[in-house]
Amino acid sequence: MPNQMHAQRRRPGPGKLDPGELDALDRRLLDTYQRGLPVVAEPYRALAERLHTTEDEILNRLARLHALGVISRAGPVFDHARAGASLLAAVAANDDERDAVAAKINRAPGVNHNYLRDAARGFNLWFVMTAPDEAELEARLEALEQRLGRAVLRLPMLESFHIDLAFPLPWDELDRHAVAEGA
Repeated sequence: MPNQMHAQRRRPGPGKLDPGELDALDRRLLDTYQRGLPVVAEPYRALAERLHTTEDEILNRLARLHALGVISRAGPVFDHARAGASLLAAVAANDDERDAVAAKINRAPGVNHNYLRDAARGFNLWFVMTAPDEAELEARLEALEQRLGRAVLRLPMLESFHIDLAFPLPWDELDRHAVAEGA
């Protein structure tokens, strides 16, 4: 199961959602949300005002889109160098202990992006650990090693690359494809 987010429940395979299940507000929300979440005290209220709806409607739609597998997470992407310290880490876990080890990793402060990957030199659970600074990051990693009773491979970033995760959604193409498949 390479590159699968550990224990994440999603709809089967990409492209299985009929774009017709997404109305105009869903589509505007998806287009706007990728880059348009305001950095204010009540971001969902501000987004709702921008989309001419209510904050409850935005939150309900995001929950529905998550449940459908259209979005996998809702939240900011930070420049780690400005927001604190982080690194890629990995541990080795046998199949029979993998879920228990992953659950312990997931409960550790500062962990995100926990993935199950093909074992590279035995390491098959990969995650990103973050902290306010390098000292706290190391303390968190050491505490996690103690809880797991195993070594954590530390892979600090050597060079930073910006990857733009936002992209225009080709609604017309998706609609044409859905119609063609249904015909």
